[in-house]
Amino acid sequence: METPRHIIAILRGITPAEIIDVCKALIDAGITMIEVPLNSPDALTSISLASNTFGDTAMIGAGTVLSKKQVLAVADAGGTFIVSPDTNKAVIEETVRIHLASYPGVFTPTDAFRAIRAGATGLKFFPAEVLGPKGIKAIKAVLPPELPLYAVGGADPGNFAEFFAAGCVGFGLGTYLYKPGMELSQTAEHAALAVAAYDRGQAQ
Repeated sequence: METPRHIIAILRGITPAEIIDVCKALIDAGITMIEVPLNSPDALTSISLASNTFGDTAMIGAGTVLSKKQVLAVADAGGTFIVSPDTNKAVIEETVRIHLASYPGVFTPTDAFRAIRAGATGLKFFPAEVLGPKGIKAIKAVLPPELPLYAVGGADPGNFAEFFAAGCVGFGLGTYLYKPGMELSQTAEHAALAVAAYDRGQAQ
C-alpha cells in the first residue's frame, strides 16, 4: 500500500448497504484512510466489509471509540486504526498494545501530552474551527515535532492551506464527504476537490 494522503474520511451514519460504493468512490479519488464511527448503524459490519474488500488499498478504521472492548471489536472486524473523541488513556494504550494506530481527540496541551504519554500515533485537534490555525500553531510549538497533527471539525479544502501553515499534516472530513442521503456522485466530486486541495498544500 502506498503512503496515504493524510485525509481521513469520516463516514458517520454509513450503513453496510452503502459502505462498498462509498469507499470505492473515495479510494478512486485518492482518499485511502476511511473511518466508520461506531455510532453508525451496524458499524462493525461496515468495517468488516470495507476491510475485506479494500484492505490491500486502504486503511479502514473506527471512530468514536470509547472503550478497550470496542478497540478489540474493531480489530476483530479488520480495522487498522482507532480514532477516539477524547484522550482516554486506556483506549490509547489498548490500541497501541494490539498494534493498531491511535488518533485521539485533543483540544489543549494537557490533552495532547496525556495522549502522547499513552502512545498515540497522531493527534486529532477537535473542533479545529474553534481552536483555529493560530491555536493549533501555538500548541504545536511545545509538541514533539515529528508527531502528526490532524485538523478535524471545520476543516475543508478552502482552509487546508491555513492548517498546513499551522503545522498540521492532515485532516478529518465528515459531512463534506459523506452524510446520510448524499448522492454518491457528490461524495466523489467532493473527494476529488479535497485531494486536489491537499496536493496543492503539500506542494507549497
